Amino acid sequence: MRQLPLVRHPDLLVGTETGDDAAVYRLGEDTALVVTADFFPPIVDDPFTYGSIAVANSLSDIYAMGGRPLLGLNLVSFPVELSKEVLATILKGGYAKALEAGCLLVGGHTVDDKEPKYGLAAIGLVRPGKQITNAGARPGDALVLTKPIGTGIITTAAKQGACDSGTLAGAVRWMDTLNSAACEAMVEVGVHACTDVTGFGLVGHLQGMVTGSGVGARIELSAVPVLPGARELLAEGVAPGGTHRNHNSVGQLVDWRDGVGKEERLLLCDAQTSGGLLISVAADRLDALLAALANRSVAVRAVIGRMTTKGGRIEVTA
Repeated sequence: MRQLPLVRHPDLLVGTETGDDAAVYRLGEDTALVVTADFFPPIVDDPFTYGSIAVANSLSDIYAMGGRPLLGLNLVSFPVELSKEVLATILKGGYAKALEAGCLLVGGHTVDDKEPKYGLAAIGLVRPGKQITNAGARPGDALVLTKPIGTGIITTAAKQGACDSGTLAGAVRWMDTLNSAACEAMVEVGVHACTDVTGFGLVGHLQGMVTGSGVGARIELSAVPVLPGARELLAEGVAPGGTHRNHNSVGQLVDWRDGVGKEERLLLCDAQTSGGLLISVAADRLDALLAALANRSVAVRAVIGRMTTKGGRIEVTA
């Protein structure tokens, strides 16, 4: 991306400068578009569930910006020799999740590929000036996470036949959950910044937030919610390649304190699919945010740390 020209326009409210979750383009005084795209290979065997999770993941970027999903276009790679019934079932899962989100799927594009891939190019709506970016966090803000981590470890174990059905079902339930309720809560209360936790892991997406905001962060490992079974699988040596790459990429920017060992570091860098929202909220609005999340039945609303004045640095304590 550094080799490409920086796109600037008076109506481009959010571009690529801070690596945010989506672009925001103003159409008028009251309306702006939130634009994003995401797709990935299957992480579960069931085609319907895969399609549903893929759409939940794609729409998450819109929710992270404080937007409301409007339209989506299917992005599909699929081997021509595989059964078209499998593809139809994937798309049915996607349509069902989009319907739950109030998002219309209105077509898309398909290419022949050796490995199936599915997701969306999606458009949402937000009021100009009300978009929530990853670049507004302030020192003293509390950090709130709305889903447990560990999906990368668990789905990798499932592919290796090393994960029991109950552990996988728990991860699937969270990946298949929209971030719509958490989005509504943070928009109602008013927060400084937000990002969703996906492929770069918790620490990687937090890094984007502190870099974009010019602040630092401190998180407590013991406060971070973790999916049942993830720690045990990690202890057995199970972790996706993306998790290891994430860990290597953040090493120079993170101060790992005593008691945070290699396995814990990998856990915090685990590449997530359809993870929760990571919200930076003023300390005096924290209770209101937690209450708003509870009122909308957001089951996880973990206060995992706070923002600091150490620009660009992340401190992780046990």
